[in-house]
Amino acid sequence: GRARPSHSEPRGRDGRGGKKKEEEKGWHQLYPGHIPTSPLQKALLAAGSAVMALYDPYRHDMVAVLGETTGCLALPNLRDKMKNHPEGYHILQERPRIRLSTLDVARLQGLPDGSLGREYVRFLEDNKVSPDTRMPPKFVDDEELAYVIQRYREVHDLMHTLLGMPTNMLGEVVVKWFEAVQTGLPMCVLGAAFGPVRLSTRKLQVLATELVPWAIRSGVNASCVLNVYYEQRWEQPVESLREELGIFPPP
Repeated sequence: GRARPSHSEPRGRDGRGGKKKEEEKGWHQLYPGHIPTSPLQKALLAAGSAVMALYDPYRHDMVAVLGETTGCLALPNLRDKMKNHPEGYHILQERPRIRLSTLDVARLQGLPDGSLGREYVRFLEDNKVSPDTRMPPKFVDDEELAYVIQRYREVHDLMHTLLGMPTNMLGEVVVKWFEAVQTGLPMCVLGAAFGPVRLSTRKLQVLATELVPWAIRSGVNASCVLNVYYEQRWEQPVESLREELGIFPPP
């Protein structure tokens, strides 16, 4: 008898499989973990994640979703800045990752005090944080832009190190102001604007009179922080890198 078509994969009227049909519509996975979403779905995800992130700023998963679903304009701009910079272009070509599996922690611990590598590891130890907690992107519908936001997440702790800011709410707000100016990501703008509502009156005064003006001036003055191949700069003194980038000394 004649072989019957398998029902394991639905077929369209043209006889081609459902997977092929999905690819024609653009609903195919662009990278591992990618979840294709429509503009409406992105809007709903952005609204829901914004509410949750404002309710609990330490919900890093919600902050991550918000960054991905609202970064459609900022991410291409950041990618272009990297492409037009020799070091940034090199990063885009090699796609380095900052994770415990890629870090030689023992070597970084042995570097001189004040060097980027030593101070970065000290920051991780003092604040009990790990680069492995950074979530991989899911909702960015471009493989290269997905790497850009992944890179932004993985250098976030290096921003804390360069700016000399801890991971408490005050430190996070200051870093978010710097990142908002640097990246233009709506998620950073939202965190910078609404993060201070949980601070005491005394901390708000320090934030408004000293820290935010310094973070904004540094963000405007500094060159793009995604154009630094940090993995090749571990031996460089933090003060030297601040000066090179144009970040003013912390108040």
